[in-house]
Amino acid sequence: MHPGAAALPISLRTLAICAALGLSMAAGAARADEYTDVNQLIRTGKLADAQLKADRYLASNPRDPQMRFLKGVIQTESGKPNDAIATFTALTQEYPELPEPYNNLAVLYAGQKQYDKARIALEMAIRTNPSYATAHENMGDVYAKLASQAYGRALQLDANNANVPPKLALIRELFAPAPARATKVAAATPAAPAATVPSAPAVTVPAAKPAPAPTPTPAAPAPTAPAPVPEPSPAPEAAKTEAAAPATAQREEVEAAVRAWANAWQSRDMKDYLAAYGKDFRTPGKLTRAAWEAERKARIMGKSRIKVAISNLNVTVQGNKATARFRQDYSADTLNVTSRKTLELVKSGDKWLIVQESTG
Repeated sequence: MHPGAAALPISLRTLAICAALGLSMAAGAARADEYTDVNQLIRTGKLADAQLKADRYLASNPRDPQMRFLKGVIQTESGKPNDAIATFTALTQEYPELPEPYNNLAVLYAGQKQYDKARIALEMAIRTNPSYATAHENMGDVYAKLASQAYGRALQLDANNANVPPKLALIRELFAPAPARATKVAAATPAAPAATVPSAPAVTVPAAKPAPAPTPTPAAPAPTAPAPVPEPSPAPEAAKTEAAAPATAQREEVEAAVRAWANAWQSRDMKDYLAAYGKDFRTPGKLTRAAWEAERKARIMGKSRIKVAISNLNVTVQGNKATARFRQDYSADTLNVTSRKTLELVKSGDKWLIVQESTG
């Protein structure tokens, strides 16, 4: 490789613990305990014990995708990438609707510098779930590595090409372990100082001027009207309460819209389900709105049973826009998938409609 094309560090995000995958098949508490035990052994580095427990479980449940995914994780952590590749490849063949095995397969290929294979695996993950944020991020890293290799080859062929070194420098800078990018999660951002609500100024009632001495006339002096007393300003607490009331009502409206969308989905009510999406909804990939609706109808109506449960719903509202983040537990026939979901909504008339949907 040309000296200007130094190895580019690449670190794709793998789903190292099965809780992130959410493939648990609805099989009761006993299986959930098995998954939890193996997960805990992986977390504590007891890979041999985790492997033994996983193998025992798979001896009687050989097709269980959750434990097989865990087995692939154990093989990866144990330094057996070829075995892990075989495990994840089998999962993609038997459960092609699941994007997570494709993602981890891509990570393994990238670790072996097989970036074209990594790209293909990530394309499958994104095709399976166009809203899979982790796969999109990893795809960007793979493309960056492929670009680095291409620029290095360009320099080998033409060492005097002045256009290439700056591009290589940009890619290296992008992946350099600078302090600002050393960790994904930064320290807690200090909260912005709370807005100070000035106290209502004290109301001073001017003292009434002494009435002038009456002029001695036969007629009595006309009575003087008392000076008007200004009404006191509302207390700051009351003003805050009044301002918070509309925001609370809007959040409740958004929450109701999200739950109605989930209910229409699990009821397979295509009319209400599709009506939950605004005309500006960003369809995944390059699908037209008509093609996306046809695909959703085929997937939803093709299931004999669907359940969509929402938990940890968090809604933020800014004007006529809102963001809803929550955990989604989806089950259809024999498949259960748990994921983090984000919906972007816009208020249209008296309705909140979805304009963007993402997972992860």
